Amino acid sequence: MRISDSLVEKLLIDAGKTTATQLKPLREQEKSEKQNLQQIVIANNVVTEKDLTKLYAKEIDVPFIELNPKEIKREVLTLIPERVARQYKVVLFGVKEDGSKLIAMEDPDDIQAISFLQKQLGTNLKVHIASASEIETALDQYRGNVSNELTKVLTTEEGEAEEAGEEIDEEDLAEDSPIAQTVNLVIEYAIKAGASDIHIEPRENHVLVRYRVDGVLREANKLPKKVLSPLVSRIKILSNLKIDERRAPQDGRFKIQVGSGVFALRVSTLPITEGEKVVMRILSESSKPATLEELGYWGPSLKTINSAITQPHGMILVTGPTGSGKSTSLFSTLSLLNRPSVNISTIEDPVEYKINGANQTQVNPKAGMTFAAGLRALLRQDPNIIMVGEIRDTETAGLGVQAALTGHLVFATLHTNNAATCLPRLLDMSIEPFLIASTVRAVVGQRLVRRLCVDCRESYTPDSVELKEIGEIFSTADADGMKKVHELEKLALEGGIGKANSGKKGSDSTEKLSTEPSKIIRLWRAHKNGCEACGHTGYKGRVGIYEVLPNSEEIQKLIVGSGTSEQIQEKATSEGMVTMQVDGFIKALRGQTSIEEILRVTSDK
Repeated sequence: MRISDSLVEKLLIDAGKTTATQLKPLREQEKSEKQNLQQIVIANNVVTEKDLTKLYAKEIDVPFIELNPKEIKREVLTLIPERVARQYKVVLFGVKEDGSKLIAMEDPDDIQAISFLQKQLGTNLKVHIASASEIETALDQYRGNVSNELTKVLTTEEGEAEEAGEEIDEEDLAEDSPIAQTVNLVIEYAIKAGASDIHIEPRENHVLVRYRVDGVLREANKLPKKVLSPLVSRIKILSNLKIDERRAPQDGRFKIQVGSGVFALRVSTLPITEGEKVVMRILSESSKPATLEELGYWGPSLKTINSAITQPHGMILVTGPTGSGKSTSLFSTLSLLNRPSVNISTIEDPVEYKINGANQTQVNPKAGMTFAAGLRALLRQDPNIIMVGEIRDTETAGLGVQAALTGHLVFATLHTNNAATCLPRLLDMSIEPFLIASTVRAVVGQRLVRRLCVDCRESYTPDSVELKEIGEIFSTADADGMKKVHELEKLALEGGIGKANSGKKGSDSTEKLSTEPSKIIRLWRAHKNGCEACGHTGYKGRVGIYEVLPNSEEIQKLIVGSGTSEQIQEKATSEGMVTMQVDGFIKALRGQTSIEEILRVTSDK
């Protein structure tokens, strides 16, 4: 759907989304980038695609519909042939008792499309408008499951491949070959499943394909062993890697468009005993930054981080193991600060999220571009905000602190177990205690836990044995044990957690909780068999659990006095910091996650 620039401008101003003055630089960007205003305003987060579609629907007096692909019955969907549906960007999502057919279109003004559909389906059509991305997602429902699709594709080359053995034919690598289709299918279904990584692993008699979904690997498919070599070669061609190099690991990257989204795949190959293993990390280049609240920040944590990022200079550190969501937190935070008047420069390894308007640099040790070298170069680029992907050594740490001292706001990540151990870690890197005390504004410690599926999660009453175990585990979650129960209850409710995730289907509740183990009357857990919505796992999506340590005067005194991480942790919790375990505990009580998940990710503490 293409909305004229003048109408986009009118819709946004009338809705109070922006002003004519604020649109002026976007108009200039439109000319320089040769895009239409509709694309520009969505890319700059002035309005979401869904909200703009709603405004347009109201303007042309066509009902707006939010499509849920899982609720569309296949027998209804297929009343329109897939070829026709994709050509006209139309989805048949329902049939009423009177025989009228409900269709969703990207462009309801397409007279030719409506005329053709009336010939196919009859004149009793009820036309709705839906966003382009939702139409694309719904159209994917024409496809079967990945096993069936791969079976269809791979049976076309049965026999030929058996004789060919390990030799790779040029036809295997052609764009329309079964192998190319197999690679595309594996990637498409991984994206549809919400996977973050694809593992293609050679075994003795087959090739195993696994997806990492919500942090947990699950088996997706088994392919014949004979497809391994052409499959890996096809991926190498896409990633611009050497096909004939099978004895050394290689790294590459390529992009693919699936539906309306563009995805970057970071590829890593590794020789193992059974052949070459491939892991592909999926990064969405179309994803919009989530708000801090959507990531799971609330109450004191949200207040502290918001206060720290609005400082004109200083250092904000994010800690946690690999895969704990540090990059996502930084992406959201930098997007909040991203304005035309601010110069944001980053040095990363690798560049995972593209931030519109920011200057992002990829580390390249072979060319001498290390974190330290890159950071030194960035300081000569007149930055306001600097993001360092990871502080690994004394030189990078020292440069980061100096940048924070000289009027820059610096974001960086460190690998430590929690927020409190981050500050002594800087001492280990030979940073003077008084410099740490005067530059660090806040330290964020985080983990990711799986969200309980709201469609099938179940509540239960814990028995006395479980309550005793919970009491023993969480009584050490902060320095004061559970003495601040009522404070935490109040903070949870103020943070908005108390109003969400309390009932089936996402229903709201404002019931009062108790975080005192002896008073807990209800907990939540994943359904044993799950449901279709969550892929029968009981979990769908992830949410962060956080602790945000503010650098108060008392903590600064501890840092200057070379205090231990235990002393810093104790002082921070006595001043109101909610630890990761307690943050997770409250989210478990609210039905967002389970006690088992919290213990799974915080058991190292």
